[in-house]
Amino acid sequence: MRSFLKPVAGLCCLFALATAGCSAGSDGTSDAAPSSPRQSSSASPSKSATSGSGTSYAPYVSATEASANDSAGSPTTYNLAFVVSDGSGCTPEWNGAYAIGDTTVKSRISALRESGASVRVSFGGASGKELAATCDSASELAAAYGAALDAAGSTQADFDVEGDELTDSASVALRSQAIAELQRDRPGLQVSFTLPVMPSGLDADSLALLTSANKYDVQVSTVNLMTMNYGESYTGDMGGYAITSATAAHTQLKEMFGTTDAAAWKGMALTSMIGVNDVDNETFTLADAAQVRTFAEGKGISWVSMWSTFRDQRCEEGSSADDALTTCSGVEQEDGAFAEAFSE
Repeated sequence: MRSFLKPVAGLCCLFALATAGCSAGSDGTSDAAPSSPRQSSSASPSKSATSGSGTSYAPYVSATEASANDSAGSPTTYNLAFVVSDGSGCTPEWNGAYAIGDTTVKSRISALRESGASVRVSFGGASGKELAATCDSASELAAAYGAALDAAGSTQADFDVEGDELTDSASVALRSQAIAELQRDRPGLQVSFTLPVMPSGLDADSLALLTSANKYDVQVSTVNLMTMNYGESYTGDMGGYAITSATAAHTQLKEMFGTTDAAAWKGMALTSMIGVNDVDNETFTLADAAQVRTFAEGKGISWVSMWSTFRDQRCEEGSSADDALTTCSGVEQEDGAFAEAFSE
């Protein structure tokens, strides 16, 4: 997903989900009995958290700047975007511009938590240098991840891996090793991978990443599918494409980890880019959001999300295409309408 700062064109013992755990060197195999995935919690659950399906609403937000639409839909968790390298070394920064301990960010996180919601630190994204590409060792990378989590006071880590970083086998392996080390030091750490998807499912690079995580015994709570940016030939219903993509990925996850239908659905999350997308002919409407929400509830998917709260509003007259990709949705809507559609 794109950065808030500049536009971009654009398992892992699954599961803590399907197994009680994998032993070191297990190569992903386990004879443990299936167990339920670990779930995020908040002090005062929102309406989405208390729905019959347990499907919560967890939007992506800027870690540095508030939006008037942040609280729309009563999120249970906020995905804080993004932690990346300072540009040259293994020092983590918010969007490559704000120190991890920046007081503005601390105040921002405190405000987000006032409703009882939790925060999940998202590492990576489409812009900047991902830490796994700039750190020299797994221990150094784990320390960088840990520093960001500690600064945010979070026990939830999201790894948004896309573009060149997804095809770099060296950084993929280093990231897996670092996350496994981090989880050994922090047994309660919940991990999600955010990955691109097509209507045909996860591609070979995404499956290779999950295989790498499995090799190093990473415990993954959720695989979050970026149901967006399919390509200019996909001119049909974006809600339908999201459902087709999720269904195809569900089959892949179930087969890869030998888990049940229900567990594979529960180990999934869906993130849509609302409104006008950064690929021609892709527009995700409010009706699409309602369609995805209904599907997620019916399948028991863990959470749904969107990029992003900043964009959950109509554009001012005369706004450029770039504005519609960074500060507004590009479609007719009331402020916060996508959040309400994703949470009801």
